[in-house]
Amino acid sequence: MTTRAFMSIGDVLKSLREEFPEVTVSKIRFLEAEGLIEPERTPSGYRKFYQQDLARLRYILRLQRDNFMPLKIIRRKLEQFEADGAEAVSRPPATRPRDGVAPVEPPLPPISAEDDLDTPVGGLHLSFDELVAASGLPAEHVRELEQYGLLDAHPLEGSAFYDEDDLMIAKIARDFGKYGIEPRHMRMYRHFADREAGLFQQAVVPHRGASNDSKRRAVQSLNDLAKMSKRLKQLLLRASLREHLQR
Repeated sequence: MTTRAFMSIGDVLKSLREEFPEVTVSKIRFLEAEGLIEPERTPSGYRKFYQQDLARLRYILRLQRDNFMPLKIIRRKLEQFEADGAEAVSRPPATRPRDGVAPVEPPLPPISAEDDLDTPVGGLHLSFDELVAASGLPAEHVRELEQYGLLDAHPLEGSAFYDEDDLMIAKIARDFGKYGIEPRHMRMYRHFADREAGLFQQAVVPHRGASNDSKRRAVQSLNDLAKMSKRLKQLLLRASLREHLQR
């Protein structure tokens, strides 16, 4: 019996569900609409997914779930990976699998949670209702995130919108909620971020000149400080949690 070389969108959903129980057909179609995956189509219009497509989907979903990475950054990472000469990860294999054995998923770029400060936020523009629907948070919790300074709508042509960073914050708040952590508990992160930003600006900005090169050095210095701070907080949090577990 000949084994089909490609999968349907339903087959892909079943393959992903164990690791990503919340993934839906709509989510996969959304990623396709955003240009992050490009499945082939049959003459009748049905999508054909190969192992490369499945590997790419897993990678994207992990970046979103584990690193809360916006689509703009994910797209840039994938484009850079392919531009560096790596084999494209969204194309079907040149030959069909032999003896019913599916090809091995291709390698993908390493996952990193560190986004540079000078990387622009993606072009996502969500209304309040769209943010509520996309994040899975109740509307009142989104309002609380705004109240505590964790979300801040951006003005645009007389209206307001939320970007990808706002969506990631809302999703983190949703996941915190599973452990009983509410938006009011999260306001400490706003205070910490503001105090750190003030400290780093005092260390870097006074030494910044007016030239473009000086500005680039200042941005790089702030990036370095942010990364060191992130690592320090991880270590201190781990040490503190270990103390609690040993009591």
